[in-house]
Amino acid sequence: QVQLVESGGGLVQPGGSLRLSCVVYGSIFSIAAMGWYRQAPGKERELVATITNIGDITNYADSVKGRFTISRDSAKNTLSLQMNSLKPEDTAVYYCRAHHPLVGIYWGQGTQVTVSS
Repeated sequence: QVQLVESGGGLVQPGGSLRLSCVVYGSIFSIAAMGWYRQAPGKERELVATITNIGDITNYADSVKGRFTISRDSAKNTLSLQMNSLKPEDTAVYYCRAHHPLVGIYWGQGTQVTVSS
């Protein structure tokens, strides 16, 4: 059974940093393309960043380029998102997503990030 468990969210002041983690349980991590998405109140879920299964290609939303960094550690089955220079508009629930080419898509339960003074 596949399960994605996020952690690392919280309250941070503007300009601060947070690091999100997503541990993937189940034998799909090495094959799955991974990504972070977010959903703010009253808005649709949007892509934040993605990374290929071997970590050679990353993609970022324009709004986070230069501030966020996505990475993966195959030894720990963990996806990470380093978020720097956080802004109030980054406030959202952040979701981890795994896309296995044969099995399909899995989502985590989400972790709240709030940027406020």
